[in-house]
Amino acid sequence: MSQISVNDLTFGYEGSFDNIFENISFSIDTGWKLGFIGRNGKGKTTFLNLLMGKYEYKGSISTNVRFDYFPYKVSEEESDLSADELMEKWKSGVESWRVMCELPKLSIDAELLYRPFRTLSFGERTKIMLAVLFSDENDFLLIDEPTNHLDQETRNIVKKYLSEKKGFILVSHDRDLLDACIDHVLVLNRATIEVQKGNFSSWWENKQRADAFSKAENDKHIKEIDKLKSAADRTARWAEKSENSKIGFDPVKEHDRSISARAYIGAKTKKMQSRVKSFEKRTYREIEEKEGLLNDIEETIDLKVMPLEHYKKRLIECRDLSLKYPDGQKNVVSDLNFELSQGDRIFITGENGSGKSTLIRAILDAQKADAKSRVQVSGTLNVAPNLVISYINQDTSFLRGKIKEYAKEKGLDYSLLLAILRQLDMDRAQFEKNMEDFSEGQKKKVLIASSLLTPAHVYIWDEPLNYIDVFSRMQIEKLIEEYHPTMLIVEHDVRFREKLADKVVEL
Repeated sequence: MSQISVNDLTFGYEGSFDNIFENISFSIDTGWKLGFIGRNGKGKTTFLNLLMGKYEYKGSISTNVRFDYFPYKVSEEESDLSADELMEKWKSGVESWRVMCELPKLSIDAELLYRPFRTLSFGERTKIMLAVLFSDENDFLLIDEPTNHLDQETRNIVKKYLSEKKGFILVSHDRDLLDACIDHVLVLNRATIEVQKGNFSSWWENKQRADAFSKAENDKHIKEIDKLKSAADRTARWAEKSENSKIGFDPVKEHDRSISARAYIGAKTKKMQSRVKSFEKRTYREIEEKEGLLNDIEETIDLKVMPLEHYKKRLIECRDLSLKYPDGQKNVVSDLNFELSQGDRIFITGENGSGKSTLIRAILDAQKADAKSRVQVSGTLNVAPNLVISYINQDTSFLRGKIKEYAKEKGLDYSLLLAILRQLDMDRAQFEKNMEDFSEGQKKKVLIASSLLTPAHVYIWDEPLNYIDVFSRMQIEKLIEEYHPTMLIVEHDVRFREKLADKVVEL
């Protein structure tokens, strides 16, 4: 085992107002299973790219290990090639037999190595890339969001696989995955970076304790500063009054005072002024101690949503519902039965390709009476008349241009949209960028903010939490618990589903 030492690292993108990292220093062990935690846009992927040597930076990163990065990039032209043909490009010197040894641990057939890469599902691509990634035990591995777009079964396989490995940094916002797979955390706090032993839950428990202590200390310092300021102000007034009485006096009213008292009053005034300076020094010292206490506290602002009430109790009904595409031979969904009533939160689960997004598409088409359905429906699919649906698409590739243009196109109040994005901890500097330059997490936040700003009878969210940081996930959980909107959700985050689901429909 060896060390990776980061010393006085400073980095900012060209043209950016602020540095992402400023004089940061820490060390990690290459034998650790390290979870990398931080808000969207804080620089997790950027740091992995710095380790890979993609950008120039100030400071130093010292190590004698070689890095490898997941996911491997596959261009449109390369997607017609097989993984067997691509793996040498992904990992120089890779040995096929070592990759073959990893495949059974990921419950995947070696035959998939020889298929065109574009024909593989998200889960199959992830498993093959992980098998190639871990085929050399000497590399220190940088794993960036491995479970996005994966169904629950595949997530469980990946979770078990990673839990048996070591020597990696895992960037993930999935609390269940982090708890199962890591033994240390590297945390990008608001103002500092910390390395701590344990998994996500142990770190979060320590974090909550530390934040509570910092708030208590902050309150104590504020009270002490107020006392010192009051005492200094009072003493200053006394000193000024005493100084003004030093010269001149009324012999009738002050018959017991003589000219020789001037020296005494002067000395007394000097002593009082000295006390004022002492109070000021103590006040400055208290302020210095207080500064930084709250810099790392993660305080989420409570979000709001404005659900509408429909005159019908049952909003969506599926009876013996089967769905298929016009050019398809087989049903994508068969004999589905469920109903969504007002106040229900139903989670749709199932393997990738089981028809979750197809079901949502059919419901959205059925909502519009004059719309031509893209899906062939047999059985019963009833959607309440005049139903208003707020929809989050799992795809973010259509987000282009400025947020202001997007708000105008969607008929959203621009100022309110920015306010919600700020509540989701999106930096104001991002608002001037084109949305195609946002991180995936920031793009998702635009979609979530848009949905929350849309009053609706039903909120249909298709994998809303992909790339969303763990703090925002907990913020959204709290919102849903408080406002009880009627929801139909496709989401593979186990903790999120266990906390919020009234019913689970498995396809």
